[in-house]
Amino acid sequence: MNAVEIEQAVSELAEAPFDAETFPFAFLEAFGNKETTLKRLKSGNTNQSDVGGVLQRNNIHIKVCEEGDVSATLSALRESPATARQKAKFILATDGKELHAENLADNIPPLACDYRDLPNHFAFFLPLAGISTFHQISENAFDIRATGRLNRLYVELLKINPDWDTDARREELNHFFARLIFCFFAEDTGIFDPPEKWTANANHGLFTSTVEQMTERDGSNTHEVLAKLFEAMNTRYEARAESDLPASALKFPYVNGNLFSGSTETPKFSKIARSYLLFVGGLDWKLINPDIFGSMIQAVADDEERGALGMHYTSVPNILKVLNPLFLDELRQKLEEAGDGKTPGSARKLLNLRNRLARIRVFDPACGSGNFLVIAYKEMRQIEAVINERRNERELPSVIPMTNFRGIEIRHFAAEVARLALIIAKFQCDALHIGDLFARKQVLPLDKDNWITCGNALRLDWLQICPPTGTGVKIAGDDLFNTPKDQVEIDFQNAGGETYICGNPPYVGYTWQTKEQKGEIKLIVDGRSNAPGFMDYVSGWFVKAAEWLTTSQGAAAFVATNSICQGQMVSLLWPIIFDLGCEITFAHTSFRWSTWRAITPALLSS
Repeated sequence: MNAVEIEQAVSELAEAPFDAETFPFAFLEAFGNKETTLKRLKSGNTNQSDVGGVLQRNNIHIKVCEEGDVSATLSALRESPATARQKAKFILATDGKELHAENLADNIPPLACDYRDLPNHFAFFLPLAGISTFHQISENAFDIRATGRLNRLYVELLKINPDWDTDARREELNHFFARLIFCFFAEDTGIFDPPEKWTANANHGLFTSTVEQMTERDGSNTHEVLAKLFEAMNTRYEARAESDLPASALKFPYVNGNLFSGSTETPKFSKIARSYLLFVGGLDWKLINPDIFGSMIQAVADDEERGALGMHYTSVPNILKVLNPLFLDELRQKLEEAGDGKTPGSARKLLNLRNRLARIRVFDPACGSGNFLVIAYKEMRQIEAVINERRNERELPSVIPMTNFRGIEIRHFAAEVARLALIIAKFQCDALHIGDLFARKQVLPLDKDNWITCGNALRLDWLQICPPTGTGVKIAGDDLFNTPKDQVEIDFQNAGGETYICGNPPYVGYTWQTKEQKGEIKLIVDGRSNAPGFMDYVSGWFVKAAEWLTTSQGAAAFVATNSICQGQMVSLLWPIIFDLGCEITFAHTSFRWSTWRAITPALLSS
């Protein structure tokens, strides 16, 4: 079972009436124990408990107790000789009202929560299912939960609307989900609220409550209600008087950015699909982590990745192993050297560093759902916030432009999520560093500028998408969420500074490459290797990055399998890189990038 499936199973367990007799076995089943294993435990053949509970060797010791005895029961489990003898990693006590637990194998704080709140702490027990990334998942439990609920909605809608399950219409369905995600975030952060309701304790939820009030319980008119809400968000205020929008839709602001432009057709809903939609809307979307959520949610729209929901996401510490040595460490060093701003010289150095931040561009030519771009943006905003604090300019708007963060992504839905993630990241940074009221005033209407290009990075000209000076030929979009691959130009703001290329390109060994992928590598290498057919697919990103660096100041760091610095790849790839005038200035020792990849990030500098 993956993390999303476990969270769903734990939620169902916590929502059901508490049964003291069956709870230990239902709990173990939620974490992937098979029926045969549970039968042996129930029969007592493998139950090693010496306190009347359920003890699974090398796993967990559980006991259900009388109401009010949870703390004492947990102590008894801890002191039980069987707990130590059978090498239990966890102990758990509950009376159906409270739940206490300890991880005996790891130095983490014990868990104490209401029983019904168990789904919010499911990650605490993930080692029971053999999931070693429980620390990261625990920090992002909301993203796991939201992904699971959106996945159930996505699958249900495909079941109800088989005509949407085609290549032609999947993009429409993905765009529909991008709209939903924005609406959930906007309603919980007060973006949809009128200014007179902009208070810290405002009761948000306009979108979900409107859907619940205006739709039939059987879901039969849900698609019609949603279509009108989306139409309202694409209708300027001055044009609403002549529209046929219902009063319930007129409460919503004009969003722009073309997130809601074009067709407002939505898939039809069943009673179950409507309940899923309302449940997702009932989650607290203020808790979303755009740097993590994106890589989880993109799997919802990918048939091949859906089975690993919540598993293959990139942790922030791993991404920082690339971004820190690439440029963030040097920026932080300059920040410290600038001082506290209390002298004219220090204040001037801080100002110069802030001006430099405004001119830095980050380009991810394999951006997926935008993880690297989002984290780079958030880290730079943190540095800028310190500068502003030291200069006593805390309320100053950010000088770091979103359009200086560019990406290429081949999958349509991932590209849409990347755009959303950057919008959410900007709002959260504004709210954190300047204030909620400022953030709400700034977010709508959305800008039309598009900084994520949907296409094949190895077939596109990076100099068009990320020009070195900001004055050359550029690719950009008519709008933020509905742009063709042939796009009109958008200027970089404050262009002309340094550029940092980063990302996590796809890894495909030469044995598993398609004919098209081999052709792309051969075209990129262009006679500079006598054996391009034996080069890893990720080599294309290294060569194109090195070529880009011949045109402008900057550096590049990519995640790659450690095969690029071993065996025949050394003689095939690195002479090309060095001949382009680049050198290796940083490399990280191999470490596990996800639950199954060993990688080595490397850095090139012109």
